[in-house]
Amino acid sequence: MRWLLPLLFSPVVWSATLPMGEHLPALGGLAKPVQSIQERRYANLERQHTDFSCGAAAVATILRHAYGQATNERWVMDGMMAMADPAQVKRYGFSMLDMKQYVQMLGMRARGYRLSDAKLRQVRVPTIVLLNIRGYQHFAVLRAIDRRDRVYLADPALGNRIISFREFKESWNGILLAVIGAGYRPDAPLANPSPPFSARGRDGLFAPVNETSLLDFGFQHKELM
Repeated sequence: MRWLLPLLFSPVVWSATLPMGEHLPALGGLAKPVQSIQERRYANLERQHTDFSCGAAAVATILRHAYGQATNERWVMDGMMAMADPAQVKRYGFSMLDMKQYVQMLGMRARGYRLSDAKLRQVRVPTIVLLNIRGYQHFAVLRAIDRRDRVYLADPALGNRIISFREFKESWNGILLAVIGAGYRPDAPLANPSPPFSARGRDGLFAPVNETSLLDFGFQHKELM
């Protein structure tokens, strides 16, 4: 994952407020917030800041942006490091076992799944996936797959991105890790990615999220109340 680090520290274009009324008096000084490309790319996810913390950032992304917990990459990384071998982590990164033990410490559950392509396309709960990117093992969050076979990823290093189902399958190790517990928000932006601009306004891109699908994925009735 070291090749990803330069992308983490590229210059940031900060957001600004565009004064729309300055040259258009009829607008009465209306100010429209402007979001930079950088901010949009990393919206609703936690970025990684070391070459071994993609796993911690992926867990933090789900805890914060799917469950609303007050956490970040550093807190998760410190917690996971306390239960792991620091030397091994710095050399190889965190494992799915490290993630499972950490979320269990929080009173939640982590489950691994191997799914058929048909079932994979129906997943609407953000899950953690391990990808092989140019020979490097890298954790990201699978947000959703739409009905046009576009895969939406929240990538701690590369940001929000969309790839083809074929490209995803070629780089994925075949296992999903789901974080399950009380407080899950199915309406959170993490679980409801925006489609490409050309596809916006078109209904039916994603399979509906309902209680039955969440129960099938391991949630309990009491956790959905």
